[in-house]
Amino acid sequence: QVHLVESGGGLVQAGGSLRLSCAASGRTFSNYTMGWFRRAPGKEYAFVAAISTSGSNTHYTDSVKGRFTISRDNAKNTVYLQMNSLKPEDTAVYLCAAQSPLATMTRFVEYDYWGQGAQVTVAK
Repeated sequence: QVHLVESGGGLVQAGGSLRLSCAASGRTFSNYTMGWFRRAPGKEYAFVAAISTSGSNTHYTDSVKGRFTISRDNAKNTVYLQMNSLKPEDTAVYLCAAQSPLATMTRFVEYDYWGQGAQVTVAK
């Protein structure tokens, strides 16, 4: 079992920045690919970014490329999502998730463990 807790959400003006953190406990953090998903009001969960076990490979959805950066610190059992140049359409609940390194990074159903989520609101 992996327990995930997100932090760092909040309210920010358009063009601003936030950094989300996701602290993991339980099984060996470095054995898992980590991902971030988001759920905007009235919409389904959407893939945002993912990072491989070592951090050497990352993947982003097109709408956040160049603005968001995913990273991880395996010594601290934490994954981060640095969000810059935020837009109102980035408003959502952001969740971190963990999966086997053999699974597909972008597929919601292939993640095994989930955090509770952190609200990010971007004002116009």
